[in-house]
Amino acid sequence: MEWLSIENVVAVGTSALGILASLGMLLYDRRVPRRKLIGYRVQMDSPIGDGASSDPNPRLGEFDVPNMADASLVLLRIENDGAQSIAGGDYTASEVHGLTAEFTGRTVQAVSVTQPSGIEHLTSHFTDVNGFEYERGKVYIPRVPLNPGDHFKLLVLLSGGPAEGEVKLIGGLRDGRVHRNSAPRPDDKLRTFSLPARLVSVVLTLAVLGLAGIILLRDGNPIECEQGELTVTGSTAFEPVVETLARQYENKCEGADISVQTRGSEDGVAELAALGGQSQNAARSVIAFSDGPMGERWSLESKRVALSVFTLVVHRGVELGSHGLSLREVRDIYAGRYQRWGEVVPGTAEIADLPIVLVSRGDESGTRQIFQDRVLEGWERAPSTSLDCEPAEPAGGTVTRCELGGTSAVLDKVAETPGAIGYSELTLAEARGGEVRRVPLGGDRPDDRQIELGGSRYPYKDVEYAYTYGTPRPGSLAASFLAYLDESTSQHVIRDKGHLPCLREPELCV
Repeated sequence: MEWLSIENVVAVGTSALGILASLGMLLYDRRVPRRKLIGYRVQMDSPIGDGASSDPNPRLGEFDVPNMADASLVLLRIENDGAQSIAGGDYTASEVHGLTAEFTGRTVQAVSVTQPSGIEHLTSHFTDVNGFEYERGKVYIPRVPLNPGDHFKLLVLLSGGPAEGEVKLIGGLRDGRVHRNSAPRPDDKLRTFSLPARLVSVVLTLAVLGLAGIILLRDGNPIECEQGELTVTGSTAFEPVVETLARQYENKCEGADISVQTRGSEDGVAELAALGGQSQNAARSVIAFSDGPMGERWSLESKRVALSVFTLVVHRGVELGSHGLSLREVRDIYAGRYQRWGEVVPGTAEIADLPIVLVSRGDESGTRQIFQDRVLEGWERAPSTSLDCEPAEPAGGTVTRCELGGTSAVLDKVAETPGAIGYSELTLAEARGGEVRRVPLGGDRPDDRQIELGGSRYPYKDVEYAYTYGTPRPGSLAASFLAYLDESTSQHVIRDKGHLPCLREPELCV
């Protein structure tokens, strides 16, 4: 998969947009609402008095104040819009009072103060001593302390000018400001969210929808869905992965027929090379998976797919403790220097006379090749002495050793044979539960998560390769299937089967 593909660019772009929107809202929340902020709004400005009854206000009804020309009632709400409390000392006016409500072109005749229940103490500040008074077209408001969300209202009786005139609240705050807010009047429908919140919600929704669309499109079909026939061969240890991915690909891509025929890493790679010598067209429809590098001798094209972890396994009756076996002990066992487990683990009566049975793989096995390279640092030197892995009766001076054709066969034989030891891909061994015991090497457990975190020196592991005869042609099923290995869903399958994808962990696959 190309990193600069259109879907990746769109995915990264929409993700970045969502992140930037979230950061922008965070900065807005920290820098704007958290300033000291007094907001005001006119909730009512209605004509009353002489002539007002000819055009009754729906809120006031028949409200007629005689002998008062152009009378009007104004309901002015003043509130703490910020996230910080406002104290009396925060007002910057030089006078005793803190704010001035100005009604341009009208004269104040009377004023009354109301506040919501629970904060009745606000009215105690509205006294002459604190500067609460009115004259002409102004009401002088004391330095009222307000907690976030607190408010009070002024009901002002005015005359001498038409209703709906200009109303201003004049004053200042230290580290803050006074502003006319955008809240609606009482009969209007309240907005559930502020404008910034709504904008951010829209941006995040679009980003999520964009990503969801990309995921649906990518999961619906691979990037290059091709038809035809493809044979996948090679590693039996990697078979659960390729079998699962082959079936998934066939379900997503109508007309694709993928046959999985695993028979061992070396046999699969050798067959691919031999087929290329006979028919290049036929060889181009084959992919061989190998535990460890094997294709260099035949000049095949390779792709690092995953880091595979393997493990030694013993019969459940062989208890080796948390340290397991040292590398020297393993090498001596497979060199035939020990015939009984009591020689390896002295003082353990239960297994003192239990014969060691080496259950191995054939030369075609990549699992065996990695075992020899990474653990034994040489060939398995003990000769094969049994076809059925049954120890000779009576046990003689030669260790019993047999070779089987697949990982599952090795696990079956170790599980049923007392004293048996063999090797397997880690996930397949874990799936057997208590049937077999997994063996730590020098105290390092076979644990893919610890290896991924870099906290283990466990040696029995190697890269899983996909080999092809030459570079697959663009538009071929082989090229499409190899690209499918890099899809996110495929990477999850590889990980779930106990392997570490090279695409995600490239430093582990060098």
